[in-house]
Amino acid sequence: MQVALPEQQVPARIVYDTAGGVSQEDYLAFCRANPNLRCERTSEGEIVIAPPVGLESSYRNERLTVQLGNWAQKDGRGKAFDSSAEFLLADGSAYGPDAAWVSHESLRKLSREQRKEFPRLCPEFVVEVMSPSDRLKSAKEKMERWIANGCKLGWLIDPDQQIVYVYRPRRSVKVCRAVQELAGEGPVQGFILDLRPIWAGLG
Repeated sequence: MQVALPEQQVPARIVYDTAGGVSQEDYLAFCRANPNLRCERTSEGEIVIAPPVGLESSYRNERLTVQLGNWAQKDGRGKAFDSSAEFLLADGSAYGPDAAWVSHESLRKLSREQRKEFPRLCPEFVVEVMSPSDRLKSAKEKMERWIANGCKLGWLIDPDQQIVYVYRPRRSVKVCRAVQELAGEGPVQGFILDLRPIWAGLG
């Protein structure tokens, strides 16, 4: 099923009139039929379609993924992924973070064919960078979903407020305000994110 949406300011939701919403199989078919849409699926079966990000948000995401990718290549314990990757989680949701890191140990559990599709795994580390269309409450709920599904460390970055929310299992959320860099821990021990270009944006 292909869909045409009006110009979006905030994420749109498609709710299926079936118990449990759209199945994962139907969701994957929906994504294949609409490759130009950035879609996610909630555990309740709703499809969420995000509007395209603006130029500044794209730049901020690029600065993030370049840093994580360069570190991952040097570190050698896993692979970094950008916002085009999406992961099928244990609770039935399907989310795509702005950046993610997955250990080689987790990747080895996937077959060659599984690596070509949305993988059924949760990254050990995810980063979400808020764009103007995002709402803080929804962004925080998404971070909690990541952690509940097995993510070991998550960063929610609010560039306009220069705040980073740090999520970890069984620990309270840590709020970092106007820091210039942020150090990874746990699975990404040794990674240092330089936040200055993300705060600065396009100047």
